Amino acid sequence: MPRPMAGHIKLGMCDFMKRDFTGVIIEESFDDNRIINDLVINKVKITGQLNPNDRWHMYEVAVSMDEIKKLAEHMIDTWYMHFWKGSDVVAVFSGNNVFEFNYDDKNTWSKVLEYGRKAGLPEAQLDFPIKGL
Repeated sequence: MPRPMAGHIKLGMCDFMKRDFTGVIIEESFDDNRIINDLVINKVKITGQLNPNDRWHMYEVAVSMDEIKKLAEHMIDTWYMHFWKGSDVVAVFSGNNVFEFNYDDKNTWSKVLEYGRKAGLPEAQLDFPIKGL
């Protein structure tokens, strides 16, 4: 097994079968984008802004709950990410604020919506889609 390069952030070896959450992460939301190297990536999309500095690099990933927690440790302020397994959703905001709710039961959304609004997220970004790229 190859050794990680100096300074490489290692998520740890996870059994592929435990990677039962899907999510879309944005490279620019991490303090060190090398953390993406250890993920199972299903799809990649780069947004189409004319200025390359305005583009987002988005990855649809398959992750375990342990990997979600590790990703949360490297997320920079004002960002969030969410993952789903069926209709079960895990939303993670900077500062390791984690919310679990059921996509199909809007009654379970109150805490995550309240937190997202207080964090200043636009209402349009609080829809937590459970489809990939």
